Amino acid sequence: MLKDLLDGYITQKDVLSYYNANISYKLLPIGINGFVFNYKGINNIIINNTISYYKRRKTLLHELAHIELNQLCQIDKDLFAFHINKYEDDADEYIKFLLE
Repeated sequence: MLKDLLDGYITQKDVLSYYNANISYKLLPIGINGFVFNYKGINNIIINNTISYYKRRKTLLHELAHIELNQLCQIDKDLFAFHINKYEDDADEYIKFLLE
């Protein structure tokens, strides 16, 4: 799905609809560009409203990668905390792969 977005075959609106996701822009602490969570079946993407347009776009792709990689459905939330860096790296690597 993200590959189709990057290639221009579908729009951001299409992706958000497909993943039942919405985007909110909020003031977040320095160093936090964004995050994503699922609540009652809706994927909520929160992006720092103080970062540049290009960082917002990159952050959105990164958060959508978490959704596409199915990283929000972790059964053991305590175990998730031990692997957070791996999930962050996986999302970044996935975006790099799609852009190649």
